[in-house]
Amino acid sequence: MNVVRSSSATGTNIADPSITSPAPAGEAGRRPGEGLYRGRFAPTPSGELHFGSLVAAVGSYLDARAHGGEWLVRIEDLDPPRERPGAADQILRSLDQLGLRWDGPVLRQSSRSAAYDEALARLEGLSVTRNCACSRSALAALPENRDRLPGEELFHPAQCLEPLVGAAAGSAIRLRVPDREIEFTDRSLGVCRINPARTGGDFVLRRRDGLFAYQLAVVVDDAAQGITDVVRGADLLASTPRQRLLHEALGLPRPGYMHLPLAVDERGLKLSKSEDAPAVGQSAPAASIVAVLEFLEQEPPAAMARAGVDEVLQWGVAHWRPERFSGSSARRVRGPAARFVNQEPTR
Repeated sequence: MNVVRSSSATGTNIADPSITSPAPAGEAGRRPGEGLYRGRFAPTPSGELHFGSLVAAVGSYLDARAHGGEWLVRIEDLDPPRERPGAADQILRSLDQLGLRWDGPVLRQSSRSAAYDEALARLEGLSVTRNCACSRSALAALPENRDRLPGEELFHPAQCLEPLVGAAAGSAIRLRVPDREIEFTDRSLGVCRINPARTGGDFVLRRRDGLFAYQLAVVVDDAAQGITDVVRGADLLASTPRQRLLHEALGLPRPGYMHLPLAVDERGLKLSKSEDAPAVGQSAPAASIVAVLEFLEQEPPAAMARAGVDEVLQWGVAHWRPERFSGSSARRVRGPAARFVNQEPTR
């Protein structure tokens, strides 16, 4: 992936008059006085809240509150085969135990199929999509995909590997990705230039089984909810140029971005629900928040170890300094946070 970083921040915004939302954020994120900040946390209910996802929750919460803004919660329950029964409600209970109280109702993507259908129809009308009958196993055999991690989206070349006769039943729908660099400014990582045609190729909008894909749903929902600033883990950095292409094609407002350091174990592996990383928020919620503050180099005072969760969060909002982790895309979990890491992950 070709990512170039610098401290400059420039860019334009695209507004869609059909979307009722605050003015879109600038490339470098919203600053005080620029209008309402609206952030979000959007977990997938494939397991309970673990330390890696807690970093995204706390980081997005603190950034929203430090800007005097709103913080929404959205459940990304698009993929029933990957979901664990009861996980969505458990995540919400954990957020409440941790003092991370959201604004407004929780949006569940499983209720949004009509909006995704409408967006997909618009893209098809623009002739920027194509049908694809390629199987995952065929794509996985490509040289570009041999080193991809399990669950990672596979590279797809400009032409399908398998012939497609018309719009065959069970075919996926992909966005045609132009072969050009997409530039955006991340508030932590600086200027990023990524060519999604080279890193991932044409990407899925609707899967062969009829389920909508993450990239389309997140863009549609961020616009519908008026999200101005997306704060999430650096593992989603490569998704940003794909989402920018969808913003451009659909004429939707583009939020600002800040990608937080990814929490990894001593082997450099991402903490993941799929590896059954220990859940957080069941006991000592204040200690969990303090561990995230330390992971993000916010330097909470020793007294925070004895404080209640509301006091810890108030301190975190008042002393939020994203520049302390600026430029970092991954950090090993050490110190108090190390108790959230498995010794022997399940394969």
